[in-house]
Amino acid sequence: MLFLNKLLPVFVLPVGWVALLILFAMWKKKRWPLVAALAVLYLSSIPLVGSRLIGWVESRNPPVPVAQVEPADVVVVLGGVLGPRVEGGTVPNFLDTSERFDAGVILLQAGKARTLVFTGARMSWRDTAATEGDELKRIAETRGVPAERILVTRQVGNTADEAAAVAELMKSHGWRRVILVTSGWHMARAAHQFQKAGVDCTLFPVDFRHDPARAVIAIDFLPRGEAWQQTQTALRECYGRLFYRLFR
Repeated sequence: MLFLNKLLPVFVLPVGWVALLILFAMWKKKRWPLVAALAVLYLSSIPLVGSRLIGWVESRNPPVPVAQVEPADVVVVLGGVLGPRVEGGTVPNFLDTSERFDAGVILLQAGKARTLVFTGARMSWRDTAATEGDELKRIAETRGVPAERILVTRQVGNTADEAAAVAELMKSHGWRRVILVTSGWHMARAAHQFQKAGVDCTLFPVDFRHDPARAVIAIDFLPRGEAWQQTQTALRECYGRLFYRLFR
């Protein structure tokens, strides 16, 4: 399962396609695989493709105004928010998914729930027993959230683990409904996992990458690293949905 979930996507994403096509060209002494590799590289790295792919993934769960969110027992913020560790006393090192954390705090302070839950995602460094949720709890306290209103799940490794850990907390605390916060491009897969775990959710997607009102301009046909990342993220998310539906 670890191979299917973590390693196999490398071979079905553009970076894998390009590598395999180049290796095939070297093996067969053919030119067309090199041309195909260049085409994949170009198409995968232009905003015209990357932005629209991520927009298509996000489109199933559009943004929701905070005022329209129905109150629930708890707000659950999924992991993948913090980057490499920084020294104590410095500004927290958030990733570009920081809106997940901000949304959780905003929803709690808006009175949409009594409790804020962070998941115990393993940190990117190994010399500490603390999880990402532990660190996010500390940061939330500095933002004015009372410590007694924050919980951290057991340690988790992926979205399915997060759903199972939240289901355990719901059972032990008698919660009936949660507000689920994660990135828009990740929400469909996350919601599916939480539904399978028996968790009744109100969905609150954030961290949107595509602007549907933006017109296509000439620069959208020029390769950019950001567009490459969007293409990879969108395709990886599609693969993840397929994996969970087939093997979970």
